Amino acid sequence: MFKKVLIANRGEIALRVIRTCREMGIKTVAVYSTADKDSLHVRFADEAVCIGKPAGVDSYLNIPHIMAAAEITNADAVHPGYGFLAENAKFSQICADHGIKFIGPTPDMINNMGDKITAKETMIKAGVPVVPGSGGLLESLEQAKDLAKNHVGYPVILKATAGGGGKGMRVVWEESELERAYNTAKAEAAASFKNDGIYMEKFVEEPRHIEIQVAGDQYGNVCHLSERDCSIQRRHQKLVEESPSPFMTDELREKMGAAAIKAASAINYESVGTIEFLVDKHRNFYFMEMNTRIQVEHCVTEEVVNFDLIKEQIKIALGEKISGKNYFPQMHAIECRINAEDPYNDFRPSPGKITTLHTPGGHGVRVDSHVYTGYVIPPYYDSMIGKLITVAQTREEAIDTMYRALSEYVIEGVKTTIPFHLQLMKNEDFRSGNFTTKFLETFKMQ
Repeated sequence: MFKKVLIANRGEIALRVIRTCREMGIKTVAVYSTADKDSLHVRFADEAVCIGKPAGVDSYLNIPHIMAAAEITNADAVHPGYGFLAENAKFSQICADHGIKFIGPTPDMINNMGDKITAKETMIKAGVPVVPGSGGLLESLEQAKDLAKNHVGYPVILKATAGGGGKGMRVVWEESELERAYNTAKAEAAASFKNDGIYMEKFVEEPRHIEIQVAGDQYGNVCHLSERDCSIQRRHQKLVEESPSPFMTDELREKMGAAAIKAASAINYESVGTIEFLVDKHRNFYFMEMNTRIQVEHCVTEEVVNFDLIKEQIKIALGEKISGKNYFPQMHAIECRINAEDPYNDFRPSPGKITTLHTPGGHGVRVDSHVYTGYVIPPYYDSMIGKLITVAQTREEAIDTMYRALSEYVIEGVKTTIPFHLQLMKNEDFRSGNFTTKFLETFKMQ
């Protein structure tokens, strides 16, 4: 058993890891920037170390400062959470070099899945369906034009190989748009990731974004814990997740689960992770990417299969075997991301002081958050301030519980996405399961 785990993250995921560690009898170390000195993860950890100024590059992305905090507190393991350094192979390797266990996959596994071209090539070899495309980085605009016109077919999508969060990504509907999109995607990729490499894929129209939760151990055992539907998103950022997917069939779940296990097994995956797929209206599915970390929406899976994924992640890092059996939803769960954003103003971030806070409760309601009355939401990080999860026997009941819980959720002092979620829960297309990743392009706030 680890004696002390340093959590190289902030906010609700840091608090989530602290809770599981405490249940397992493991001491915790919080790290924090000067902007987060009053955050709850700092208060509830056994120890806390300030690692720098507010900007991420000076704190949560500052590997020397984090390693120094681990060494002075004698931490024997690091949990990276999600975001920041969670999928940074260099950080994983540095931890290993210093005799500190990185609670996650090895550097090679992160590298294999972190670069999207390498990941796609790996999936093709493993027999996992992938979207037709360039098969590698685009070398020139002329090559892109030839591929789109003569091999892939419009519409196409250009993607940054080192990308994420919608950066360096452009949809091209016809040849006249390609040159501008190509140059813009490369420039954005270079600015965001210091890597201007881009590739091309066929653009899947009317897609669902469905992901499969997987877990693998050091002994070659891999299992899946069924799916999450993450199709409700804006600018490629998820807003609502649920399990099971209302679009899923038993046959499709079996096929996607088997493909996800193939994908994880292809790199001998060790830890918990997620295989993300695009699924078209005919239920054809294509590998999109693998996230080699815990996901924001892991709570949805936890609720429908009654499984602590953070605990499993720690146990795998300790060298324990997983059961090897697959898990299937026994309930229906929905998660709404509560962001400090103004849904009436194109989801503009709304940092500031929370003057009033009342969180909902009752049967089937879970709130994962790190904020409280008087807490000041800093402008330097992701705008998510909490996750509201409801679970029930049926999807209809889970939606009704979510609407009731959202109606009780009071946050004053900043704008939040609560009004958006309230309207979504009453939307007939959403309630009937009739939506794709393009849903919010036509959804209008009332």
